[in-house]
Amino acid sequence: MELPTERTPESVVEYIISVMTASETTPYIGEPISQLQHSLQCAAQAADAVPAVDEATQVAALLHDIGQFAPARDIRALVSKSGQQAEIQNLGGQPASQSVGRVGHETLGAQFVLALGFSSKVARLVESHVAAKRYLCAVDTSYMDRLSDASKRSLMYQGGPMSGDERDAFGAEAWCQEMCQLRKWDDEAKVENLVVRDIESWRPALLRQLRENVGDN
Repeated sequence: MELPTERTPESVVEYIISVMTASETTPYIGEPISQLQHSLQCAAQAADAVPAVDEATQVAALLHDIGQFAPARDIRALVSKSGQQAEIQNLGGQPASQSVGRVGHETLGAQFVLALGFSSKVARLVESHVAAKRYLCAVDTSYMDRLSDASKRSLMYQGGPMSGDERDAFGAEAWCQEMCQLRKWDDEAKVENLVVRDIESWRPALLRQLRENVGDN
């Protein structure tokens, strides 16, 4: 499905569901599941969280990796600025079949969802899920040991554990708790053959988030 020319909440949600559905055929990097399965598992954990988290956090969990698999042409169309195209490259310059992800997929994804009309909170949580891994590696000595091999490999390209001022600044962010929680759901969302809610079930939440953000602007 092409990017909608007229971006209403309804047309954007139809597009998002199309992109997410297509990711069922894209392997989740280094894991035995698809990108769609990973996204849905992450979102399911957010929806079932105790204590409960708000809907923006749940939607961010669903969309956190969209910068990995959204069509490159669509990302370029939405996030390119001042005539300069957004660069889309694989980590380490490796071919897609060997790579552990797109360079800056979290930033691309955040800019993408923001351009589509989602809130700054949804965008920030999408943007922070790589930084949250780096933060947790810095503040929890056991966290890195629990990462999958693919996550450990990508960490090398993502800057390694935070230190000093960067760590302290991240820890002081208003949504630090939500950022770290989303990251932990991300880490757990790698279970083969796990049955969770399907993508269509997220249509109402996606619509509400877009409509609420339009109303707030």
